[in-house]
Amino acid sequence: MALTKEEDVQMMLVCKTHLGTRNCDYRMKRYVFRRTVDGIHIIHLGKTWEKIMVAARVIAAIENPADIIVASQRPYGSRAVLKFS
Repeated sequence: MALTKEEDVQMMLVCKTHLGTRNCDYRMKRYVFRRTVDGIHIIHLGKTWEKIMVAARVIAAIENPADIIVASQRPYGSRAVLKFS
């Protein structure tokens, strides 16, 4: 079941992946769409989707799946790491 970019972005909106934090590192500024009045940075989902597609292509191109290592520095990323492995 292949989803279109619009459907993927819609799913990311429902999951609230566009909500960032009040802190914004200088490396993340190009991915910030705007900032709310209470200081929360809104992530640009179009750019996020593009980066996810690049990562998916890189992972799919690896011949031996045992060569793939997934790590998360944040506690809320551990569920995604477990689902991937």
